[in-house]
Amino acid sequence: MLLRVLAIILIAVLVVALSGVAVAAAAVNTWLDNLPDPNAPGAFDVAQATRIYSSDGKLLARIYLENRTVIPIAQMSPDLPHAVVAVEDERFYKHNGVDMVGLARAVVMNLTEGFGAEGASTITQQYIRNTILLDEALDVSIKRKVREAYLAIELEKRYDKQQILEMYLNAIYFGEGAHGAEAASRTYFSKHANELTLAESALLAGLPQQPGRLDPYEYPDAAIKRRNVVLSRMLEQKYITQAQYDEAVATPLQLKRSKDPEDGIYQAPFYVAHVKKLLQQRFSKEVVFGGGLKVYTALDTRLQGYAEEAMHAALPAKGPEGALVSINPKNGHVVALVGGKNYRKNKFNLATQGHRQAGSAFKTFTLVTALDLGVSPSTMVDSSSPARIPTKPRPWIVSNSEGRGSGSMSFRSATAASVNTVFARVAWAIGAKKIVKMANKMGIETPLKAYPSLTLGAQNVTPLEMTSAYATLANNGKHYDPVFITKVVDKNGQVILDVKPEGKQVVKRTVAYAATQVLKGVISGGTATRARIGRPAAGKTGTSQDHRDVWFVGYTPQLATGIWVGHRTEKTIYLHGGRAFGGTVCAPIWRQYMTRALKGKKVVDFKSAPSPKWHPSRFKIPRGSVETSKTPDKKKDKTKPTPVTPVPTPPTPVTPDPSTPTSPTP
Repeated sequence: MLLRVLAIILIAVLVVALSGVAVAAAAVNTWLDNLPDPNAPGAFDVAQATRIYSSDGKLLARIYLENRTVIPIAQMSPDLPHAVVAVEDERFYKHNGVDMVGLARAVVMNLTEGFGAEGASTITQQYIRNTILLDEALDVSIKRKVREAYLAIELEKRYDKQQILEMYLNAIYFGEGAHGAEAASRTYFSKHANELTLAESALLAGLPQQPGRLDPYEYPDAAIKRRNVVLSRMLEQKYITQAQYDEAVATPLQLKRSKDPEDGIYQAPFYVAHVKKLLQQRFSKEVVFGGGLKVYTALDTRLQGYAEEAMHAALPAKGPEGALVSINPKNGHVVALVGGKNYRKNKFNLATQGHRQAGSAFKTFTLVTALDLGVSPSTMVDSSSPARIPTKPRPWIVSNSEGRGSGSMSFRSATAASVNTVFARVAWAIGAKKIVKMANKMGIETPLKAYPSLTLGAQNVTPLEMTSAYATLANNGKHYDPVFITKVVDKNGQVILDVKPEGKQVVKRTVAYAATQVLKGVISGGTATRARIGRPAAGKTGTSQDHRDVWFVGYTPQLATGIWVGHRTEKTIYLHGGRAFGGTVCAPIWRQYMTRALKGKKVVDFKSAPSPKWHPSRFKIPRGSVETSKTPDKKKDKTKPTPVTPVPTPPTPVTPDPSTPTSPTP
């Protein structure tokens, strides 16, 4: 009832002279309809920046719709709330949300000079306007004033004056994109709100009236004049002494903009960008950018620094770019990620969005599939070149970079030397669909086509996928999906997301161990000798057609890391005076990063497992340079016998790493 009476008084003062009491009463009944519920959760909330942290507690980014950091009034200089009250609402501590004295003054001004000549909004009303009635903020009408007054009185019932003043100081706009006292202090003085001087506090208190026209960066004279008005009000209301006033008005304007990045990202920009994407897949835009979340990630800033330094040292400023992904195979935590050279210049994330041919690095999936089906690493396979695989409508011709091949060689040796014809023959024997299925289980999410050329990496995948898949082998065949976000806490301190990784055994332990033993040979005496780090490690190099993409993906029991190097627009890579290879470009980057990342860690070998049961006789691996038209047993494998290979001419679709079984070139 009291609220209705106050509303009637407001309308009576502003409307009676024109419309009469009856009209005013009718207006009350309609203008107070459909008000927002002041008791609704979050009714008076303001947008707050979301903070993203690393696993070691470092702030990686602040992302926001409004640049605001909410702080308690105790963390503000006492001069700031005094200055705001003095200039905005001198009777703040005496009214109940609506200042009748100020209202009377405003009525006189509005009746004599026209509506809008002078406002009568209290601090409480201004807060209402900037929160629960934000959608009506631009409505310059008596109706909005009445609704504002009603809700201001409601707010004063729920909070004391100090709480309302704190909420106001965190909500109000100070210009230059700064919302709230803390953001304003950083924007204009590069300091925290509790460090403000009297002169600085007065300057900030004067800005909300007209933040554009009083911007001290653009209009310093106007800003100083307004500051001095605030100081004068503080003196009149006995918040400061004459001596303090004299010193403050004589203080020159000393602005210093904070060095905070405009996009709010302090470290690991490509990692943060992916985290933002993941957050938006789970929460609304308003919650992600205005919900004041605390987001905890798997990123290790120490390892991230090593990753960035390794990529920077290896690649010239002008030339190819690179991507690096590093994963803890025991839980899927992505501990470091580099997605390009300069995020500010190009935000496309080569680590998570860059789908490129994996070259021979994809042979690992053929290896694992073959071992799983019973093909022993000791199985002898014809390495002669060229190999003619009887695909239709025309055969697939595969050649080795070193020439004719070396006759029959073991599957293990062919892996170490990255022999194309051996893998083409094995892939044809076991069936491309089985290879696709294994790659999917291990962590490749990009849709793959079941063509035999898949074994040579002729289809596109991302560095994140490749590293995740290799991490499966590092973890004895147990796969964890990549984890970027570990926990999310809302502004009230409630945990709203707590990620507990659950692994799945997708490759038999026996097979994973056997594959790792083969891939250890790639580093010890194959195409990746430049990846030796003095501890047990395994991996595979890759070089795509025309040297447009080069890779090395390797792992130890503690860490799996994938490196890709190439141009954003595909073209041949030239580095160190010649064409690039995975073994000559990516393996050294991997070595530099992994050596530092694992320094101080215990040297451990991969957990052994029994040998799988081998059944090589189940498969008829083709021999010779001219194959017959025999196709795999359709009862065992439903691979289409006539796929159209996606690899264009010339007939050597993928350039392998330049090596031979006896003398590999790193």
